[in-house]
Amino acid sequence: MPVTPYTPTHTLRPVAEDVWIVEGGVIRMAVGPLGVPFTTRMTVIRLGDGSLLLHSPSEPVPELLGAISALGPVAHLVSPNRLHYAFIPAWQQAFPDATAWASPGVRRRAASQGVAVSFDADLEDAPPGAWAADVDQLIFRGSPLLAEVVFFHRPSRTLVLTDLIQAHELDRLPPLARPLVRLGAAAHPDGQTPLDLQLSFLLGRGRARADLARMLAWNPERVVFAHGRWFHDNGRAQLARAFRWL
Repeated sequence: MPVTPYTPTHTLRPVAEDVWIVEGGVIRMAVGPLGVPFTTRMTVIRLGDGSLLLHSPSEPVPELLGAISALGPVAHLVSPNRLHYAFIPAWQQAFPDATAWASPGVRRRAASQGVAVSFDADLEDAPPGAWAADVDQLIFRGSPLLAEVVFFHRPSRTLVLTDLIQAHELDRLPPLARPLVRLGAAAHPDGQTPLDLQLSFLLGRGRARADLARMLAWNPERVVFAHGRWFHDNGRAQLARAFRWL
């Protein structure tokens, strides 16, 4: 039984003013010794100058390229963590003037997987001038496995994560995958940081708590992430619940 993707795929869906999501295809991620199929999601933010930031770009199928172009010029292609970069080269071909932004460790990861991707700039704790007026950010650190860049669109109070929270709906997954996802603390309605990532913060909890405090202080209305059912409302409370392990 295959995974059931969120539909329609490769289609812009409004989340808030100047924020859209695109439901992508299905990937297989390692959960212990097995590969579990996951749904994927891209987030699109239109900045104050009318240009677009594409967070964790998904497959650029022709109909999506046209819809994106109608929103505004694609200016930024963002790899939010070292696992999310695969389609950036294809978007660079379609939009050669866009800046490709590298997350910590992604260059090394891409090279180890034989993926040729050329990044133009590096993401840091402070937002670059290109989007500082609209979007805040931080690098959520504390784990040797994953440093994820977190974004907050201030006008819409939308927090954009990637893998720090997952909330897979079990009825969308193959039966054999469901107990693994449930045991891994990544199942809706109690989606949170996957258990393997939680354990990796053993020595970095202080840093992680400080970064969580910053995110809570942003007081998000909604929280979007790449895998599973995202939090449409009551974002701050949902964020605190998902990170209660800290």
